[in-house]
Amino acid sequence: MNTSLRCLIVDDEPPAIRLLENYLEKVSFLECIATTTKALEALKHIESDAIDLVFLDIQMPDLSGIQLSKIIKDKVQIIFTTAYPQFAIEGYDLNAVDYLLKPFEFDRFYQAVLKVKQKEEFSHPATTTKEYVFIKTDGKNNYEKVYLDDILYIEGLKNYVAIHLLHKQIITYSTLKHIESTLPSTTFIKVHKSYIVSINHIMKTDSLHVYIHDKTLPISDTYRKAFFEMISKRKL
Repeated sequence: MNTSLRCLIVDDEPPAIRLLENYLEKVSFLECIATTTKALEALKHIESDAIDLVFLDIQMPDLSGIQLSKIIKDKVQIIFTTAYPQFAIEGYDLNAVDYLLKPFEFDRFYQAVLKVKQKEEFSHPATTTKEYVFIKTDGKNNYEKVYLDDILYIEGLKNYVAIHLLHKQIITYSTLKHIESTLPSTTFIKVHKSYIVSINHIMKTDSLHVYIHDKTLPISDTYRKAFFEMISKRKL
């Protein structure tokens, strides 16, 4: 998908809205169109603002999130947010994409929105060409097409390089330096002599590590300054 998912936050607690706004700002493929504390007002936004994804609290006055979801379920994707785990089963029965139990951290939030992104891409294949490269594999003239969006990180292994994708990895005879020179510097950055990471797939960082899905990678002193300068360009 080349366009952002247009998001609506529906929650009767302003602190919960602010947290979600903060999280949405960190994800390049999400755009917060509106927020509201009222379920009935949410219906107006869904009708008039071409909303793709609703973050929906369940315990709402006048009209509960469950009741609202039954009205809008065929119009938008829904991620439930609530402090009450007993609603989880009912939420999934309503075909919600995910169910976030408050309080939730950014990594759990990111897992949920990735499900929406992947579901949308499957349902609405992009009509424009996605960026890709051909990776040399075993055998003469054997190459495999790899979309840049699918690359999580790249690992140097002496005379070989492992390209870690969303669902598999590819080993190719190359150097990390050569691979780095072919990738867009706006999306990929070296964090260690052995690792290049995709900014789009970073879930969180600390001073010494970057976390990409279920993998923890080291950040070395040599690359720390440049890495966090890039991160700072996207922070709130």
